[in-house]
Amino acid sequence: MKKRPVALITGASRGIGREIALTFACHGYDCIITCRERFNALSAVQDEISSLGVACQTFVGDLGCFEDCQRLFSDIANHFDRLDVLVNNAGIAHIGLLQDMTAHEWNHLLQTNLSSCFYCSKLAIPMMLKNKSGNILNISSVWGQIGASCEAAYSATKGGINSLTKALAKELAPSGIRVNAIACGVIDTEMNHCFSEEDREALQDEIPMGRFGMAEEVGSFAYSIVTGAPYLTGQIIAYDGGWI
Repeated sequence: MKKRPVALITGASRGIGREIALTFACHGYDCIITCRERFNALSAVQDEISSLGVACQTFVGDLGCFEDCQRLFSDIANHFDRLDVLVNNAGIAHIGLLQDMTAHEWNHLLQTNLSSCFYCSKLAIPMMLKNKSGNILNISSVWGQIGASCEAAYSATKGGINSLTKALAKELAPSGIRVNAIACGVIDTEMNHCFSEEDREALQDEIPMGRFGMAEEVGSFAYSIVTGAPYLTGQIIAYDGGWI
């Protein structure tokens, strides 16, 4: 009996990560989903995935901590003998002037958004090399391409992800492993609910498509990048409704 492909999606208790996980599960992937602390929400996603007839393993921990990532991949090795897809989605935002940001806030943002991509990719690569195939997809932001006022640190982490994506793609292409990133624009998730209704309307007016993106749209796009276009690697693909 042919074994199902396996996908690890980080930061999957809500929003974009949840929709990516559900999309892969709908297409027959066994899934590993993670979050830092929202155990109940992650368990609810696990139930949704399991109802689709595929396996789903959960992990709660801080992927900005290498020891937690090692525990995660130890669990994966104990339950699955392969890893076909890694989606580095875990991340947090920070809005404010750089001069007001503390060193602790900077380090926390850097570890959560960028170091977690390094840790998970580092540990996933050996599993993919065994099969001489695999996909790493990083969820980035348009701010990683052009920068945003009052989100300088966040922009820096996403810019780091973009550079990591391009460099790692060159490193892994000879081994049959593709690495790409989606640079999201404004996606209608809980992370963006901090904006007032007036701010949301002003933002929508700036977007040629006239609306925010939907998390399920990112999920479908992520799946299409991973499963289609086998010659596509090292690309930062904007998904922003024509905004930037």
